Order: sequence, then structure tokens, then C-alpha cells
Amino acid sequence: MVLYLLWAIGLVLVAIPLYFRWCRAGRLMAKIPGPPELPVIGNLVTIYRSKAWFLLIFIPFQMILSSTTYNEKNLPYTFLYTWLREGLLVSKGEKWHQRRKLLTPAFHSCARALGILNEHFHCFRERTQDLLRAIENEHNKAQVDLNPLFTKATLLVMCETSLGTKVEDTPVFDNYLKSIHDMGECVFQRLTQPLLAINFIYSMSSNARREKSIVKVLHDYTKQIVEKRRDNRMLNSKSVVKENVYEKKIKPALLDLLLDEEEQGNIDIEGVLEEVDTFLFEGHDTTASVLTFMVMRIANESVAQNHIYEELKDIYGDSPRQLTVEDLSKMRYLECCIKESLRLYPSVPFLSRYIKHEVDIAGYTIPKKTFCNIHVFDVHRDPEVYPDPERFIPERFLPKNVATRSPYSYIPFSAGPRNCIGQKFAMMELKTVMSELLWKYQLEPITKPEDLVFTTDLVLRTNHPIYVRFRPRVQF
Repeated sequence: MVLYLLWAIGLVLVAIPLYFRWCRAGRLMAKIPGPPELPVIGNLVTIYRSKAWFLLIFIPFQMILSSTTYNEKNLPYTFLYTWLREGLLVSKGEKWHQRRKLLTPAFHSCARALGILNEHFHCFRERTQDLLRAIENEHNKAQVDLNPLFTKATLLVMCETSLGTKVEDTPVFDNYLKSIHDMGECVFQRLTQPLLAINFIYSMSSNARREKSIVKVLHDYTKQIVEKRRDNRMLNSKSVVKENVYEKKIKPALLDLLLDEEEQGNIDIEGVLEEVDTFLFEGHDTTASVLTFMVMRIANESVAQNHIYEELKDIYGDSPRQLTVEDLSKMRYLECCIKESLRLYPSVPFLSRYIKHEVDIAGYTIPKKTFCNIHVFDVHRDPEVYPDPERFIPERFLPKNVATRSPYSYIPFSAGPRNCIGQKFAMMELKTVMSELLWKYQLEPITKPEDLVFTTDLVLRTNHPIYVRFRPRVQF
């Protein structure tokens, strides 16, 4: 009996790779250069375990990102489904198209969008002052761990701009922040343990039970704030709420735009909650990552740091004054530095797409039902596009140099129909924080670029904390 069982197992082990080798998908994949295969089992252990195809693209990918045909997301974004549900990051098909159309006016060039962005600037400036006070409490230390500082600051900004409520740094908020971190750990487990990527197996794990309790905290926090805002609107007429927004008696927020759409029947309350959760996640974690890596890199680039400071001196003049939204457009060198930092350290290091139909790219046929990863981190280090790619050279982003490159050679905010809807918002926040920070402090390096060891995650992270030293500048 045991002998027959062993024979059966052996036949299965031989049959599976032979099937994949001779089916159409297998034949197409075999034509694409890849790692060497073992006899009989090929790459069974590393590729076929999850019964899904993963392709790392080292060939032109514009067709994938520019087309609505290939804009569906799947793994690993679906690991966030219990939290974000069908929000803009995770949704697909008609649901995604409807939500994108609904949200786009809030972030692009219309009078209302520009007014809201300008109003958000005041939030950026106020919260940056809170951040500077937090740094002031830390600057006497030999080294300061950057990511916790920026994570809390950017989440407070997103709560205020998305929810329209100034959230205080309380134990309830700290628990929400901790729950976001804990949710990241659950996703990390699924990214690094292939068996947990299978929903059925994951549902029976202790990690899934932990995730359930974490998601409850996350949902309860936003639901309470959304319902309070909704009830306040219902106590007032719609016209009064809008009048107060435009007269700046209350701060305009993404939530108000969503609740306006709910009143018109374009989205239900579950959809409102999905988008609020999505923007809180996307808007804070990625920005915190950008700030962490940029502050580290600028601390190691004394020439660039001095150039930024001289630019700020030209903008501010001879007397101290408050930063204005008009000042941001004058920070051209700082903007180049932000873009160069995003090139080296894209907050989203890879973009994943699910290829439902066969597609021909650069002479290769990609089979249908393929998971396709576009590695932004590597795209940004193409030496043919960016000579000496590991060097920090902000001048790469002067207009005359940008004009010579394909727009798909630089994709920190993705590209095409599923590009980041909030990139103008992000750039305004980054300029505000970095200008205020570098105006008040000189950055001294502790962690060096060569010290960085990256880890697997949806957002770019390192295995160890990133440190700098803050030295107060002598002002007027």
C-alpha cells in the first residue's frame, strides 16, 4: 500500500511540471529568459507553488500601464481587501472606473480642487510646525529615528484633510496608528510566506484571527468620525454646509465631497468609508516613506542641502515670515531634489497588474492570467536613462533634461489611468515639510545610503531604523 502511494506521489510530481511545460501558458513562458530550471520539477518550488504566474518585467511596459485593458490589480493588493474593501486602490472594473471618475475632480484642475488644495496647505503648515516641535524635543539626541516621527505627522495630516477634523494625538489615535502598523505586519506575513497567500489556508491561521481584530479597530475609528460628520451635516441644510466650506468657516475635506456624492446617490455610505480608509492608508504611509529616505539622503548630500538652503534664503528674504502657498512654486531646486529622491527611493517599489488576456510585448507573448510586477526601483536605475544611477543628481529633473526622457522612465506615482490621484497633494505636502525642516535645521548624516537593507513590503522600507542628527540653524 505504501509503495503504491509513493508511486502515485511520484507520478503527480512528474505530471504537474510536464503539464505546465506543455500547456500554452508554459510554452509561452519558456520563451522568456529566466532562472535555470531543475530536471523534471523545473521551477516548481518557486513558481508553481501558488498555482499562479508571476512575471518580472525587464522589457517595455508602457503598454501595460497606459491601457485600461491591463489596469486590474490583484495580488498583493488583495491582501488589503478586509481593510480597504473596494476602495480606489483595490477595486477593479466598473467599480474602479466609477470611483475614479467621482474622485478625480477633487484633485485636479478645477476651481474647487485648487481651493481645497490651497486650504490643505494651511493644514500642512500647521502640522509641520507640530513636527518641528517634536523634532525640537529630539534634536539633542545623538541620532533620531525618522520613520516614527514622519508616520505620525503624515497620518495626522491625512486625518485632518480627509476627514475635515483636527485629530488630536490621543491614546485612541495612537491605537489607530498602531493598528495600521499591525495590519502591515499581517500583509508582510502573506508576502513572505507563499502558503498564506492562499485565502483558504490563511483563513485558518492565527494571523487571520489577529487581522480580524485589527481591522475592527481601523474601521471603528473612521466610522465614528464619518458618522459624526454626516450627522452634523444632516443637522444643517446642504447649502449652509457648502457656504461654510467656501467661506472657510469649516475646512473642506475629501469626506465632504464624498458625502455630497452620497446625497446625490452616486455612492453609498459603505463606499464613503472605503474611500476614507483608502486615502488615510495611501496618503500617509507613502509620504512618510518619501520623507524618511529624502531626509536621510539630503543629510548625506551637503552640496544639495546648502543649495536648498540658499534657495530658501532667496525666497524668504532678509526677515522671518510665514511660509505661503505662493512660495512653493518658487522652490524649483527643492522640487528637483524631491523628484531625485523619489527616483532613488520610490515609496511604492513595484506595481502589480493582472493580465487577463494575452499580450505581445517586445517580441514575447505574455500568457493570460499572469501576475505582472513592474519594478519601479529598477526602472529608475536604468543606466541608459540615468547615467551613474546611484548618485544623487537633482539636475536630472531640470526641464531641459526631463524633456529628453520617456514619461515612463520615471513613475514614482505610477502612470496611465491608474496613476496616483493625489500626486499634486503629495508634492505640496512634501515641499511644505522639507522647506520648513531645512529652514530650521541642518541635517547631519548617521545612516548612509550604503547602510540601507530593504525588506519585502508594499511600501519601501528597510530592515533597520534610519537615523539622522538635527542641528538647529542660527536664524535672524
